[in-house]
Amino acid sequence: MDQPISVAAGLIFRNGKLLITQRPTGSHLAGLWEFPGGKCEHDETLPECLQREIFEELGVAVNVRACVETLEHEYPGKTIKLSFFLCELAVGEPEGKEGQSIAWISPGQLRDY
Repeated sequence: MDQPISVAAGLIFRNGKLLITQRPTGSHLAGLWEFPGGKCEHDETLPECLQREIFEELGVAVNVRACVETLEHEYPGKTIKLSFFLCELAVGEPEGKEGQSIAWISPGQLRDY
């Protein structure tokens, strides 16, 4: 099997709420909700990837803190290695730069998304 695809996801909290984004129409798993982030380029670290992806998707700068979990998930034909990082907003107010919806939810609401 091929090498797993490295993906970084940001856990961004504000006032006890967690930021999630909805996958855009036309994308893989369109309409589902996720934590902001994305696939890493060959030459970047996971924190660099996360900073780039969050800026592209939401127009904000973040400070990437600790990696709190890494897991692998197998899809037909590929394996994703997903690393979750605590992040804090540094500059800007998040907005869906790719047409996606965003939401601030309490951690207890995650099951609803």
